[in-house]
Amino acid sequence: MKVVVVGTGYVGLVTGACLAEVGTDVVCVDVDAAKIARLEEGILPIYEPGLEEIVTRNYRNGRLKFSTSLEFSIPGAAVAFIAVGTPPGEDGSADLRYVIQVAKEIGTYMTEPLVIVTKSTVPVGTAVKVNRAVKEALQHRGTQIDYDVASNPEFLKEGAAVADFMKPDRIVVGVNNERAAKTLENLYSPFLLNGHPILFMDVASAEMTKYAANAMLATKISFMNDIAGLCELVGADVNKVRKGIGSDPRIGNRFIYPGIGYGGSCFPKDVKALIRTGLEHDRRLRILEAVEAVNQDQKQVMFDKIYRHFDGQLKNKTIALWGLSFKPNTDDMREAPSLVLVASLLDAGASVRVFDPVAMHEAQKSLGSAVEWCSDLYHAAEGADAVALVTEWNEFRLPDWKRIGARVMFDGRNIYDDVLLHKNGITYYGIGTIQPSIQKMITI
Repeated sequence: MKVVVVGTGYVGLVTGACLAEVGTDVVCVDVDAAKIARLEEGILPIYEPGLEEIVTRNYRNGRLKFSTSLEFSIPGAAVAFIAVGTPPGEDGSADLRYVIQVAKEIGTYMTEPLVIVTKSTVPVGTAVKVNRAVKEALQHRGTQIDYDVASNPEFLKEGAAVADFMKPDRIVVGVNNERAAKTLENLYSPFLLNGHPILFMDVASAEMTKYAANAMLATKISFMNDIAGLCELVGADVNKVRKGIGSDPRIGNRFIYPGIGYGGSCFPKDVKALIRTGLEHDRRLRILEAVEAVNQDQKQVMFDKIYRHFDGQLKNKTIALWGLSFKPNTDDMREAPSLVLVASLLDAGASVRVFDPVAMHEAQKSLGSAVEWCSDLYHAAEGADAVALVTEWNEFRLPDWKRIGARVMFDGRNIYDDVLLHKNGITYYGIGTIQPSIQKMITI
């Protein structure tokens, strides 16, 4: 089976490479000629563990090809995935211009029956617009070709996308007829051998499933961050609270880790888009409005702790940041909490030194020369008045505290043992943990 994937961003490239890995003939198409040229040289536009090896191997074996021409790529294809960006508009709604443009081009160039699949994260009703665009393009040509429009949302975690695709916990497919269902079931059959389920449903339900899943995960994060703030005020430890509630199987222990807010390409955008969809149908999603508000506030929490510790006197203070990407195992800086923290520190007159194992190049696009770029975590902490752990990369988990000159640690991910740091003479601040001032009161 030949498959065309339009878009070589995070979703498109992972989809194309993993389908090629199981023997499918795949052509990844992108309008960015420079990006396509780099991909043919084995240079990927994103950092994702394991992806480079799969891309290189399948390109070398001829199962994965790259092209800038949809016109020359679409003939012979049984399935065409639309995996282009849907950036948020000013009102929070998903911008569908690229999705619709691709749909028009597919209708312009297709020559035989085709299943057209939206892989991009799109709001409910997008498949109807895609269908209209394809139909109008075919009518403009004066041609009648059978086609189906389906929805197949992705559930890939950045940093674990290859494993998620190859061993999915579920595959969600929205279709309107049995013909499209059979085609996609056949395409995904190699991924179902170990019992991973494929869930067929109507197209609108599939489109909603993606948004609802991300919104639920974002809700769990914001809920725990809200509880963490209260824990600090009453002298409770959110780490113990988290274990207490996570032991309840109805709640579970995933996505209930407090921190300094979620970021990335999915949660912020999808929560906003779902809120906007509700408003378009005269329904306020009040829980998600609160989720978004809590997350925005949470990105200021670490700065507030630093500001209070230094009594508001941050001028001429140097703060070291460990980690910049919005999460480990990615170089993605979109909506990263580190950007908010850096901006606040600089506005307050502080100097900022930074280190991230992977995201330095990507972060430089946003931060430029405003910060000092360091070679490792110890270099960043050298001469600093405090260290702020922003992203919980593995190499940050067990540092040699005797090499850390700074005597204050702000742990934005609660990965350190406060007792151990206290023994090393380091004042520790976590998220939702018992703060130093309250700790003294409890000790007394």
